[in-house]
Amino acid sequence: GRSRAFINGTPATLAQLRELGERLVDIHGQHAHQLLMRPDAQRTLFDTHAGLTASAATVASAHRSWRDAQHALELARTRDRELQLERERLAWQLAELDKLAPQAGEWEEISAEHRRLAHSANLIEGVRGAVDALSEADNAMLGRLGSIVSKLRDLADIDPALGDTLASLEPAEIQLREAVYSLTHYAQKLELDPDRLAQVEARLDALHSLARKFRLQPETLPAEHEARRAQLAALDAAADLDTLTAAVATAHEAYLREAKQLSKARAKAAKALSAAVTAGMQELSMAGGSFEVALVPLAEGGAHGLEQIEFRVAGHAGVPPRPLAKVASGGELARISLALAVVASAASPTPTLIFDEVDTGIGGGVAEVVGRLLHQLGRDRQVLCVTHLPQVAARGDHHFQVAKAGTADGGTLSTVTQLDRTSRIEEVARMLGGLEITATTRRHAKEMLAA
Repeated sequence: GRSRAFINGTPATLAQLRELGERLVDIHGQHAHQLLMRPDAQRTLFDTHAGLTASAATVASAHRSWRDAQHALELARTRDRELQLERERLAWQLAELDKLAPQAGEWEEISAEHRRLAHSANLIEGVRGAVDALSEADNAMLGRLGSIVSKLRDLADIDPALGDTLASLEPAEIQLREAVYSLTHYAQKLELDPDRLAQVEARLDALHSLARKFRLQPETLPAEHEARRAQLAALDAAADLDTLTAAVATAHEAYLREAKQLSKARAKAAKALSAAVTAGMQELSMAGGSFEVALVPLAEGGAHGLEQIEFRVAGHAGVPPRPLAKVASGGELARISLALAVVASAASPTPTLIFDEVDTGIGGGVAEVVGRLLHQLGRDRQVLCVTHLPQVAARGDHHFQVAKAGTADGGTLSTVTQLDRTSRIEEVARMLGGLEITATTRRHAKEMLAA
């Protein structure tokens, strides 16, 4: 089913879990040295080690803005005739709408006024008839109801049981008087106005005709008016080649400003990393060899800055550094990768480091040096190392044996066992001597662990 992630008991997204994980654990895999052959991997490793990831992202964003501005300028140049025709169409539509100037809510208001004016005769006749029936006729309702209420009021003095009925009729009389007042006031404002009716009908017809011409509903004309004004303004801006050219120049200047700052920081970090990895190579049996982080200038710059990051190596003294992918053998590449991993880890604040068979391709004395370097890293942080080399394993403070075995149902069971002092000796001896463990291999294993 679906999985859920929690951080300190609080639900978290996978993105949050990934971000936190990068701050807690740094994993160096067994295929890291193969990734070093790729230019983008070299750049990412270098920028990460130098703490320039955020600056590189800023440069990439500035480069994207510059390219977008260039694209807008090129589009305006290639579509000039098409944009001009569209502009003329919008300008004509806007002129028609400006001439009529439809207002928000106008269609509803003027439609209601038209209904009132068109039926004003019926309204006058109906209201006057209602007023007559309620209050002005000889047998008007208000007078009759007033007589009834007055009589019941006298009868209620005799029998209080009529009080409830009287309490219902008295408010009815008051409401009827208010209705008569409202109708009288409304009737005073009613009049036949043929001129105003003609004006309203003309306005309705104009709004309806324009809506039909644009294939719109009349009530949407005000919104369409504003929309076409905005579209025309956008087209005017798109057709303004001078403004677009200036925008390209501004975006380019912003890109160059950020990229130059990144180049300056990279130049400083390149010297430090080159010296540190060169020193690490000497310990890893590459005496006289050197490592160099070269910043190769790009003609126009790119999304990742004004230069390409290129790792170069000289395997021996007196040999000029050449690109890592062209000169390093498998063993050299593994050792250089390990030196980079150790240097990068030493500069990283990550509290847990995992080295997953990073010693692949090395052995002998180099393996012993690797074990010592990893042990040094373990003095101020937690280091977990998966290895098949006894020289590396012997440097660990704690040991766990990972084993796999088949099960009765055809599956595979993995077990992790913590080793005590005796089993540590046996396991290192097995790594030294293979399937048959002799007293000599056990003695050698004891010496390695004791060291």
